[in-house]
Amino acid sequence: MSLSPNSAVSLDRKRQAVHIQLADLLLIQLSNYRWSWRGMVVTGVAAPLMTLVAVGLPAKQYGTDALAYVLVGSIVLSLMFQIMNQVAHNFSFMKAMGMLDYFATLPVYRFLLIIATVLAFLLMAVPSLLVTLVFGVLVLGVPLQISPLALVVIPLCALPLAGIGALIGLTAPSPQEVGPFTLLLTIVLLFLGPVVLPPVTLPDWLLALGHVSPSGYAASALRQAMVGPVTGRLWLDLAVLAGLAAAVLWAVGRKITWQPR
Repeated sequence: MSLSPNSAVSLDRKRQAVHIQLADLLLIQLSNYRWSWRGMVVTGVAAPLMTLVAVGLPAKQYGTDALAYVLVGSIVLSLMFQIMNQVAHNFSFMKAMGMLDYFATLPVYRFLLIIATVLAFLLMAVPSLLVTLVFGVLVLGVPLQISPLALVVIPLCALPLAGIGALIGLTAPSPQEVGPFTLLLTIVLLFLGPVVLPPVTLPDWLLALGHVSPSGYAASALRQAMVGPVTGRLWLDLAVLAGLAAAVLWAVGRKITWQPR
């Protein structure tokens, strides 16, 4: 069944509108941090680098495999600081200042605001990720075998964390309460399973709990994509991350009140 010329034109305009909306919302979110992005980068780099030194040097006695856990765990920590924490603060601020109500009055889609926010903080996290990776390789001497799949793995690792951050920001009573909660959650997710610490240093019960933590699947996927080797476990990690991202972002969309379009 072919579309009529008028229907085809209407569909093209709708697609163009979605494209323009996403670009505009992304620029809005990026411009909101044009004065503070340097401080965000410093914050996003400091904690992972301190973790690299504090955990990586003692872990050298366990060999290269253990150091790979420390390196990748530090990258996951960088994602938490730069994406989960910042998205939580951003959504909490937008809710408190009435910006979500303002966006609801505009001819934009709710899901595009969520996607634009995640993309904005993912872009701002790139410098921290690169610094953490380079510093980790130089200090720990971990040989890298970066797979092209890393281009898929990194966004899929970031999406669930961003969704969790958005839920925290939307449910927190005030912006002042977001920071302590996200910091506590970051610590829990970092040490829940073999994320930054190698499995040989963890008790069995903590290894078991790692199976319910998104950071565990993110760390596993990143290790395979950056250090290697890539195994069948990668597809399980990506499937879990994708499913969790879809569920959490759906919950975020339901949590945001929006006027019908």
